[in-house]
Amino acid sequence: MRDAGRDGGPPTFAAIGDTALATLETTFYSASHWRVCVPDLGCGTSDGDWGADSLTDALYFRWSLTRDSTIPPLLSALNAAGPTYGTCAPGACKSWSDIPEWDSIAASREYAATGEASALARAVAAFAFVDAGTPFATGACPLIDYQQPDGVANQLKTLETDANAIKAALLLRAATGDASYLAKARTKYASVRQYFLDPSVPLYTTYVFDTGTACAQVPRRFFGSVNGDMIWNGLELARVTGDATYRADALATAHAVDGSLSDPAGIYEDLQAENDVVEPLVEAFYRLATAEGEAFARAWIVRNASVAAGDVSAEGSYGRFWGGPPPQGTTTIWQANGGFALAFAAAALAPTDGPISPGLWAGATYTPHDIATLPATLEFTGRAIALIGTVGERCCESGHARLFIDGVESFDQTGIWQNKSSSGHPLPGSVLFAWRWPTSGRHTLGFEPGVPNGKEGDSFLHVQGYEVVP
Repeated sequence: MRDAGRDGGPPTFAAIGDTALATLETTFYSASHWRVCVPDLGCGTSDGDWGADSLTDALYFRWSLTRDSTIPPLLSALNAAGPTYGTCAPGACKSWSDIPEWDSIAASREYAATGEASALARAVAAFAFVDAGTPFATGACPLIDYQQPDGVANQLKTLETDANAIKAALLLRAATGDASYLAKARTKYASVRQYFLDPSVPLYTTYVFDTGTACAQVPRRFFGSVNGDMIWNGLELARVTGDATYRADALATAHAVDGSLSDPAGIYEDLQAENDVVEPLVEAFYRLATAEGEAFARAWIVRNASVAAGDVSAEGSYGRFWGGPPPQGTTTIWQANGGFALAFAAAALAPTDGPISPGLWAGATYTPHDIATLPATLEFTGRAIALIGTVGERCCESGHARLFIDGVESFDQTGIWQNKSSSGHPLPGSVLFAWRWPTSGRHTLGFEPGVPNGKEGDSFLHVQGYEVVP
């Protein structure tokens, strides 16, 4: 989808940002909720948890940049319909721990834009639900929270809870002036550094399994969401405490995202299935580019926005792989939020600039090719590739594969987690993986069985074809 500049010429980032906002407001927004799938597969609507909250955050992000008067009424309606929380009583705690933290952040953003006391009250209650929820803070490492009360089912502790808890606390500290939120944020930040920081690179894995006697990371599950949160958290903690160590932590993580989680063409490609959202990462890089004056962060936003302009469906929705082809099937709120935030950030940073060659994939050739048995290899010649298949083919979680690019395992070792579908629906015709190189060459992709674990499940891969740009 190409957006003409305001003078009718080539598209500018300002025009792309305007179009992205119109898509959010008219295609995804629906009567105080967000449509989960576009086009809809019967996915329904939502106004809570990480997918819907990421679009609320993206809408707030646009408002924070432009003060667009069309946005506060939508945030007000989202607040009125948003989830509310009581207490998390032992034996009767109905929610997972990450959900209220996502909801608290979204409610704080609604409060910032509308000034509605009910939004702030919702943010406070959602945070308190987890903060006082003793069933989460148990196990061998109780300083970090189980995702489910007492670790039921899979014994998983996810940084989606704790990184968001820090961010939620810092937003509440800013809104209320209550110093206890800052103390909670600093304590939780130290715990996250202890348990989730990778031992060899300044990035945070997302999964720790706590068996009750020991805690162990699942190596290198580098979600954009939680690493973006931790960058933002470090910058905010540095600002409010004056401790430059927090800023140094944030910069180290951001440089690692830029250097280690990009393809050889310098484009960030989100290897997660649909349990990651990238809006927090864009928001963090924008803060680095502006308030912190970091040129590398500005370049990251503009470079990625340039190619993401070609990763837009006929409905105006962004795909999960910014460097990939335009989505041909259904996209979801989990996939699209990062692209919307990226469009808004580029429009603010470089409004009169525009994408360079967003139509790269127009020259791609599709080849039907079935890969369903592991191990397997795929050889091709080109400067970009996208693997096509059905996300959630065996819906909706267990089933992943390790991925090797020219003999080297992907730095984020998620590989391809095909069966994770957060919408609860199979999504045919989806991009399972996309990658770019600066120039054309001969390449090999290798696929190995996934290492079973309690979150990603067993091995699975079913590629149905691939697109290659020569």
